Amino acid sequence: METVILAVVIAVVVLGALGGLIVGTRRRKSLPPPPPKAPDITAPPAEPHVGEEAETPRDEPRRTIEEVDLPGGPPVVVEEPPAPVEAPEIEIPEPTAGRLVRLRTRLSRSQNALGKGLLTLLSREHLDEDTWEEIEDTLLTADVGVQPTQELVESLRQRVKVLGTRTPAELRGLLREELLKLVGTDADRTVRTEPADRKPGIVMVVGVNGTGKTTTTGKLARVLVADGRSVVLGAADTFRAAAADQLQTWGERVGAYTVRGPEGGDPASVAFDAVKEGKEMGVDVVLIDTAGRLHTKTGLMDELGKVKRVVEKHAPLDEVLLVLDATTGQNGLVQARVFAEVVDITGIVLTKLDGTAKGGIVVAVQREMGVPVKLIGLGEGADDLAPFEPEAFVDALIGD
Repeated sequence: METVILAVVIAVVVLGALGGLIVGTRRRKSLPPPPPKAPDITAPPAEPHVGEEAETPRDEPRRTIEEVDLPGGPPVVVEEPPAPVEAPEIEIPEPTAGRLVRLRTRLSRSQNALGKGLLTLLSREHLDEDTWEEIEDTLLTADVGVQPTQELVESLRQRVKVLGTRTPAELRGLLREELLKLVGTDADRTVRTEPADRKPGIVMVVGVNGTGKTTTTGKLARVLVADGRSVVLGAADTFRAAAADQLQTWGERVGAYTVRGPEGGDPASVAFDAVKEGKEMGVDVVLIDTAGRLHTKTGLMDELGKVKRVVEKHAPLDEVLLVLDATTGQNGLVQARVFAEVVDITGIVLTKLDGTAKGGIVVAVQREMGVPVKLIGLGEGADDLAPFEPEAFVDALIGD
């Protein structure tokens, strides 16, 4: 009996232990996960205060952008500001008074073959027909022209016959007088830039490409500035590459303002604007550089006439200067005739007279055109354009 009771007790204990084990396992499996940790809540930034409530700013160390290490990418390059462009220094041209006299040595070095040749022939003891023919050939070779040559030879024949015995000094004086007659001393050779009733004076420069037209326009600006005149340049040569740049460079050297247009634009429009600008600025002279013309091209010459007509809507032209290359000889006279049909030429500029040019071209072109040579170019220097002075020119031809 006791044994049965003990067995029952042991069985109850074992069953209770097994039941507790099962219940504990189920509780562990069904327990919900623990709640997440509450997030930290940061208070919103305080609003800035103004006036009396504003806080005193605190000095904190700060780094520049160069000191901050950026992740990847090329380093930051800080560009330096461009250096200021310096204005070109304005030059002061040398005075024009007596400029040809100062350039006489350069002129005589290349031109006095004519004078020396004539003096040598006239110094012969007997002046027969062969000698006079040589004198004629010398004058024709020097581009004097047929009619002026005949006049000079005839005058020399008569005076030598009357003079009889001839000393070198007498021959030089005789030849000087006759050459001065041919060149002419009575013509008005001033470049007209001072109209009495208005400002500015208007000068148009024309010529064939390659004669030095744009360079001559720039040098003429220097001549006018040297004489105390203010100048505006009109770059109406819009067809030749860099012609406007070239003229503007000449102007900047002496402080002259340049009016220009787009490359290939209308030359007449540029010329019109240049005169308008000159009037508004109150300058003394407007110089208009026109596009180089082929005298055989009718359309181009007609356009030159258009430039003249458009400019004269402002005021009449005071001067139209034809630039001729002195080395072209008789071909230059052909050019002069065609230009004279389109515009009224009032003066001639002979360039490159220091090279292989013949001095007689001065006589020939004046006879052909009926207008005087007013300026001559004697070199590549900026101040080598000189007002034409007949006496100084003839003295350079015949030498000392």
